[in-house]
Amino acid sequence: MRQNCWEFKTCGREPGGARVHEMGVCPASTATKAHGIHGGQNGGRCCWALVGTLCGGIEQNSLVAKLHQCVGCDFRTMVETEEGPARLQPAEIDARMHH
Repeated sequence: MRQNCWEFKTCGREPGGARVHEMGVCPASTATKAHGIHGGQNGGRCCWALVGTLCGGIEQNSLVAKLHQCVGCDFRTMVETEEGPARLQPAEIDARMHH
């Protein structure tokens, strides 16, 4: 498995993480339907396509808000660089999550 967002960002919101008691568990860390996308654990390598994650300390409750906030994210840039042009797009990730 490749590095997940909570490892890269050291947010402490993964299950058992240091900040779970104050901020809750991040949905990316528990999105089991996203497991394996981009080689990540659960949604750990497609967090920009999952609603309810905190970006810049603000909960993003829509894909539009997420994409606007996450477009310049250093973690997303790293994943895109590692995955190359064949990476899954947010709509494809969303479709996988709801099947």
